[in-house]
Amino acid sequence: MFGPISGAHFNPVVTIADCVLNGRSWKDVVPYFLAQTSGGVLGALVANLMFDLDPLGPSTKIRDGGGIWLGEVVATFGLLLVIFLIGKHRAESVPVAVGVWIGGAYWFTSSTSLANPAVTIARAFSESFAGIAPESVPMFIVMQFVGLVVALPVLRLLRR
Repeated sequence: MFGPISGAHFNPVVTIADCVLNGRSWKDVVPYFLAQTSGGVLGALVANLMFDLDPLGPSTKIRDGGGIWLGEVVATFGLLLVIFLIGKHRAESVPVAVGVWIGGAYWFTSSTSLANPAVTIARAFSESFAGIAPESVPMFIVMQFVGLVVALPVLRLLRR
């Protein structure tokens, strides 16, 4: 559905990886990030309203510690491998593969697999089990970018 519009980019880390690996224009990064993040925050606001929560949170759910941060590196690394390895040969399978990865990674990573800076920022606006306290957001985003940095050379090697 969204592929023809934006490549279905809902994740700033994926957008940056696409710039590095596939030559997407770097001028797309800032507008995509703004759209990804504002869309996520709007989604959090709507979800909060559906569940009779304060529309803009904020979350008080502290998520910190080495194990949780490592979980976020693993979640992001794996997501990028799923997208860019499957996408090279079977692009039509990527949406299902992403859903399977994120669904599974929710259960096998200590961080519950946010794996997306826009989602991480948006979840700071939800005082629910899915939320993340604003003070936990920066390190999650750093770890997501660590996952990107680790994934890029692996992807370059495996996509030859």
